[in-house]
Amino acid sequence: MCGIVGFTGHIEGKEKVLDAMKERIRHRGPDSEGTYIDDNIAMGFRRLSIIDLSGGDQPLYNEDGSMVLTFNGEIYNYRELRDTLIAKGHVFKTRSDSEVIIHGFEEYGTALPSKLRGMFAFVIWDKKRKRLFGARDYFGIKPLYYAEMNGTLMYASEMKAFLAHPDFKRELNTDTLENYLSFQYSPLSDTLMKNVYKLKPAHYFLYEEGRMKTACYWKADFDVDNSKSLDGWADEIETAFAESVEAHKIADVEVGSFLSSGIDSSYIAAQARVDKTYTVGFKGDQYDEIGYAKACADAVGLKNHAKDITEEEYWDVLPKLIYHLDEPLGDPACIALYFVAKEASKDVKVCLSGEGADEIFGGYNTYEETQRGAGYRKIPRPLRGGAAGLAGILPHFKGREFIIRHRGTVEDWFAGNPNSGFDEKERKRLLRVKTNAPDRVDLVAPFYADVAGENDIIKMQYIDMHMWLASDILLKGDKMSMANSLEVRVPFLDKVLYQTAKRLPEDMRVKDRHTKIALRAAAARHLPEVTAQKKKLGFPVPLKFWMKEDRYADQIKAMYHSEIGETLFDTNALDSMLDAYKHGKFTGYLKLWSVYTFLLWYEVFFNDMSVESRF
Repeated sequence: MCGIVGFTGHIEGKEKVLDAMKERIRHRGPDSEGTYIDDNIAMGFRRLSIIDLSGGDQPLYNEDGSMVLTFNGEIYNYRELRDTLIAKGHVFKTRSDSEVIIHGFEEYGTALPSKLRGMFAFVIWDKKRKRLFGARDYFGIKPLYYAEMNGTLMYASEMKAFLAHPDFKRELNTDTLENYLSFQYSPLSDTLMKNVYKLKPAHYFLYEEGRMKTACYWKADFDVDNSKSLDGWADEIETAFAESVEAHKIADVEVGSFLSSGIDSSYIAAQARVDKTYTVGFKGDQYDEIGYAKACADAVGLKNHAKDITEEEYWDVLPKLIYHLDEPLGDPACIALYFVAKEASKDVKVCLSGEGADEIFGGYNTYEETQRGAGYRKIPRPLRGGAAGLAGILPHFKGREFIIRHRGTVEDWFAGNPNSGFDEKERKRLLRVKTNAPDRVDLVAPFYADVAGENDIIKMQYIDMHMWLASDILLKGDKMSMANSLEVRVPFLDKVLYQTAKRLPEDMRVKDRHTKIALRAAAARHLPEVTAQKKKLGFPVPLKFWMKEDRYADQIKAMYHSEIGETLFDTNALDSMLDAYKHGKFTGYLKLWSVYTFLLWYEVFFNDMSVESRF
């Protein structure tokens, strides 16, 4: 696992600028660094040594030195690819997985990414053609940002590296801000920094003669197979999952595993048989996963290291985490993820984690709601529309959101988890600035078009793969682990395992208010029943209680009334919502939290010029 940075063009002090960019991402690779500079490009690298500890430093070159590679990630089928490329005449100088990329690009060109199995973000400079090629993995496990400013292309594993480049201009993207208020993350490729983009998952770019071209090289598809019983699917999942976990354990260092109270990480830990597992929680029955995790670890014979997070630790670390996230994120669980990564990094360099299982196997509680709503949707649409309109103006009551959501089809209301952000009318009222942000429905419409003929569960999964998974789940997974110089691997997000998951019928995904039906059946063969059947919980954080305490509510209000807060938002409305929340008259605490975390992000990246020395 590593970090990469680079830029094109001609500036004074090119090496000094590149060194400063590398320094911004030192946490991604504290073990070594590397540099390549010529008249046209500067490329930097920071390394966390995992495979071929003595021989895997970068940049790497092809046989004649005409191509230069910097790479972040792991390639799990590198041994097979290496054998194939050697048979075709390529000469390797290391045992690292990285080197198959440079020779693979020589052999296959832009078709290379579709041949790789793993998590990756890399760039290759072709000296002869003066062309830069970059690619990002299928699901977006590894990040890759780029920006074009003043005739310079910059790229990096983390956006903060751009702050060290003299051509970089900090400017808020208010269109993305408006969408952030709905999604609580930055959706798609735009970021909150204007003219800074994320390369989309399963995409590559070519940059040549000052022109950027991006293209998609893979799309998740579905091929439902109704021929198997539940036991038959459990057999197939069990076999495919075991193979994926084994592939994800390839390393020349010790591998550990995160362990929560749920099925996903528990199944991974039990299958991997690692020596160490790691859990964090919060004191109190409702928010303490430690007891469940320890019971599971004991049942399957694993060691467990656990830590209770205090509320003081949680709030004190927020500015540092905002800096490491690069982007504002209204997901309170990212802080818990930071602490579990911090604990694990004391012992190991690599941990397995359960991200992706919900998206590909059908695990979110929201998915079963569309089945519950099937009967309600038989009511004529005009009547449902009228009921939704009435519910929208009434105070909160149980079932209110259900009535509003099911006024129409899934395409009308589902734009991805977590469904807790501001709607279009709310965000327009809240913002003092005008934007050209698209509606949520318009933003996800192209994804719905891709799966137009599939059932509603698959449609929702597909939306979450492209929105919530890529821009929230995997963003925090990468940034919070790498903040602690820890590599996190996600065996569920494996292109080979996906060939099984994509064929599951609807009732093997969700049925009778239960989720991940077939996956649970496979996991139950390896886990205690209580773990295999435990309802989806996520990474629970007692934030909704803390925000009712005066000291934290006052802290949030103070940020609302910062200079930028007063400029962008109707702060009277925010104050009223927060006061109503404290007195039990408003339930949308995550809406309030998302505004607060955005304002913290703005403070760190726009106003605090000492961020690198602080963090």
